[in-house]
Amino acid sequence: MYIPYTVCSDSTYSPSARRGKHKIFIGMAPGVGKTYKMLDEATRLKRDGIDVVIGWLETHGRPETNAKAEGLEVISRKKIEWSGLTFTEMDTDAIIARQPQLVLIDELAHTNVPGADRNRRYLDIEAILAANIDVYSTVNIQHLESLSTQVTQMTGLVVRECIPDSLLEAADQVVVVDVTPETLEERLLEGKIYPTKKIEQSVQNLFQRSNLVVLRELALRQVADNIEKKEIQQAARLNSNSKSVSANVCCIHERILVCVSCEPNSIRLIQRGALLADYMNAQLYVLFVNNPDHLLTKVETLHIEMCKQICQKFKGEFLQLSSHNVVEEIAHVAKLYRITQVILGQTHRSQWQILFRGSLINQLVRSLHHIDIHVISSEK
Repeated sequence: MYIPYTVCSDSTYSPSARRGKHKIFIGMAPGVGKTYKMLDEATRLKRDGIDVVIGWLETHGRPETNAKAEGLEVISRKKIEWSGLTFTEMDTDAIIARQPQLVLIDELAHTNVPGADRNRRYLDIEAILAANIDVYSTVNIQHLESLSTQVTQMTGLVVRECIPDSLLEAADQVVVVDVTPETLEERLLEGKIYPTKKIEQSVQNLFQRSNLVVLRELALRQVADNIEKKEIQQAARLNSNSKSVSANVCCIHERILVCVSCEPNSIRLIQRGALLADYMNAQLYVLFVNNPDHLLTKVETLHIEMCKQICQKFKGEFLQLSSHNVVEEIAHVAKLYRITQVILGQTHRSQWQILFRGSLINQLVRSLHHIDIHVISSEK
């Protein structure tokens, strides 16, 4: 099963104007078909007249993958002498000098041998993209920096080579190449992934059923998270000058918004929101809306700065805005960031203020549809 990161068809191709486009094929483990899928697309593009070359390919001797690579030009590898031994690495300079439209590069997380121009392969890819050459690359989910510790804790596998999360975020397209754990186990036992002598060791380590289930879930969830993140960023750009927010995209995960003020209980609200976010594995946002007619005192400024620091301590995003209409601004942020839970503190407004202007909570209930609102008592 192939799950595209964007709605673009896998068969379409449009060269970039100034900088190369990067498409990443990601999977839960070796053998799911990342390299084969990359080669399959590349051969179709070559038939359509696109200039495609292989910059670095690792087929691990798999006959089907080797066959799929036939007919594609290969850029010769660069020899590097180190500690009296000769190693080969991808020749980035030769690729840039060749100037193909598209280059295929396996093993995105690879660490280059000492003496290479760059110490990591993803830095080589960055240089190629900067030269206006499109890149197709492959990687397994456990090599993502933010997940490496989690992978080790859940599977016992130590990840030695990691790539920054920003690579996935910056990629123009990410494709999950997915098969069921059962299918992957069958491929392994049939000798389609590793030679026979390595099968037993693989079954006892990475290819345990429990490990494959965990890695598959991480791969699918990570790409889903990236889809949401990019769509939110796009929505923010489209609506930066407008209060009209599109709600056409479904929300996959919970998102917590804590609304703070200059009241002392704001710290407790953030802590409560952080606990909820941790429990629900949700993104945390903290919002402070100040009336532009009110000039913050030194004490209030320090209080808001403390709120910001505590928010960042819990790995949340702090938003500080200015508006005469607090309810409207909260509603706008909630829709823009597709918030699912809002946390507020009890207001200290008098009965007369509520009578003439209405309750802040009641106004938000009318404005925020399908969003849960938590009101935290200021007495506790």
